[in-house]
Amino acid sequence: MDLKMSYEHVSEYVTVVTLAGELDVYTAPGLRQLLVDMVNHERWFLVLDLSAVTNIDSTGLGVVTGGLKRVRAHDGMMALVVPHEILAKVFRITGLIKVFPIFDTVDPAVEFLGRWMHGDLR
Repeated sequence: MDLKMSYEHVSEYVTVVTLAGELDVYTAPGLRQLLVDMVNHERWFLVLDLSAVTNIDSTGLGVVTGGLKRVRAHDGMMALVVPHEILAKVFRITGLIKVFPIFDTVDPAVEFLGRWMHGDLR
């Protein structure tokens, strides 16, 4: 299955990247390139909306974690939208729930990044 990717700049600084499909060894390189492109264009506050992701494997988790490292290198932050229990369980089991701010919907994730960007949460 393919991974559909789109993004929207919801503010001057925050970008929402929406994914749909499977994030796995076959599709992860496309996401990696998109995240590299975002950082190269100074988009350092990203919401990754995983609402329509049906499966994520270790390669996909690695790309998501690598994306966080990229934005953090520029004092940025990445928040995840993970509303479904199946994917949320993956983040809990791997311990990544302690690494990423995780939300059920996009709006609170965007709001969180706005507060983070202005230093309210550091």
